[in-house]
Amino acid sequence: MKATTSWSYREYVPLLYNRGEIYVCRLAPEPDSFSVDWYNIDGEKTYILKYRKETEENWNEITVPGSDYVQTSATVSGLDTDCDYVFYVSTPIGKRSAERLVRTGFSEGITVNYLHPRDNYYAFSGNFLCSPSLVRHPDGYLLASMDLHTGNRPQNLTLLYRSDDNGSTWKHVSDIYPSFWGKLFIHKNELYLLSVSTEYGDLLIGKSTDGGKTFCQPTVLLRGGCKTDENGVHKNPQPVVYYNHRIWNTMEWGSWKKGGHAPMVMSADVDSDLLDAHSWLFSEPVQYNPNWEGTAVGRSAGLLEGCPVIAPDGKLYVITRYEIRNCEPSYGLALVFRVDENNPEAPLEYKRAMKFDGNHSKFVIKRDEKTGTYYSIIARIKDSDNKDARNICSLVKSEDLVNWVLVKDIWNYENSPKAKVGFQYVDWFIENDDILLLSRTAMNDADTFHNSNYSKFFIIKDFRNL
Repeated sequence: MKATTSWSYREYVPLLYNRGEIYVCRLAPEPDSFSVDWYNIDGEKTYILKYRKETEENWNEITVPGSDYVQTSATVSGLDTDCDYVFYVSTPIGKRSAERLVRTGFSEGITVNYLHPRDNYYAFSGNFLCSPSLVRHPDGYLLASMDLHTGNRPQNLTLLYRSDDNGSTWKHVSDIYPSFWGKLFIHKNELYLLSVSTEYGDLLIGKSTDGGKTFCQPTVLLRGGCKTDENGVHKNPQPVVYYNHRIWNTMEWGSWKKGGHAPMVMSADVDSDLLDAHSWLFSEPVQYNPNWEGTAVGRSAGLLEGCPVIAPDGKLYVITRYEIRNCEPSYGLALVFRVDENNPEAPLEYKRAMKFDGNHSKFVIKRDEKTGTYYSIIARIKDSDNKDARNICSLVKSEDLVNWVLVKDIWNYENSPKAKVGFQYVDWFIENDDILLLSRTAMNDADTFHNSNYSKFFIIKDFRNL
């Protein structure tokens, strides 16, 4: 057995972990069907896909010709809707995949990938799809990543998918391990991934020169705690910002079990080698102070998932998610911090509280270069009775990065059970007159609104005229 020399795999399987001999790399259920992709086995020209209702014993089967591509795809149609099915893929000589679960039913957007909440295929990392990240590669195709999470699990696998038709269809590219809370970004026409090894683990950065098929061994930028009940690196897919000839991104130091998170920024000279740890500087973490002017009254869980943004005054700020469920007010505030661009190691400076109805879930704020207007896609909170809900996904905008107005609800499921439906952690970018987005989505009998079973792609057409 050879040593590991890369960060990526066409299937990552831990030692002594049995996932079968055929890698089922993508699932996409519809109301009366499901599609499945798997990697071909050399020399195999025919596959057999067997399926049945989970509550039944008799198997149905279809024969599928092998593809000349590295993957084969098949669709099983004519199924009952809102129904759980078991399936597996095999070859005539007896090689087969593990048995998988899929549930037919409706869900919003185009499915990049699906994972049934009781499917343990990736249980060595987690059971739910999380941390969406979306980027347009310089060669024209789209790349979308997501990780696998479950509380108190290793949480260390990222899945990468590619679309060559502007998001209409998707194919698996690689598994990246160890990687969690990852952000894809393009720097000088090359693809990078910034992530952590596991929840609160080591901060890592790696690069791919072939569109994500392979990544070099990642560089460790900061050592974390690597345990959920101790402080460590907290990350999320936030935009990379260029400012003052440096590349900037955000992170936090802390943990939920230790009482919260302290926001920070990381930065490097734009002309430096991003894979060299010596290129990076980190600001000192700043802990939450309940005496800051404008903050909520009561016990707050603090700050996390800060978004870097250049404000109308031309300065760089970080706007953080603000946990105030048990405070007064109990929702509707985000906190704004100033970055010291001349001293990248200086702690963030608190400036003000900002009214913002998406403060209880991760959000991304970006400036539209064409109009100067700021936009965000949020899990919108409407009232204090639903301050935990994430079943309304909304596009909002601001002219001054102070006052925000609703543009449009992208998906509004406020009349659906808030415990089972969620659109959250949306990563997105503006392209011409459209917004392209990737959502961590819980629908179709998800485990909970938080524990998502879908990664969903969507395009908001002509967003400036909404």
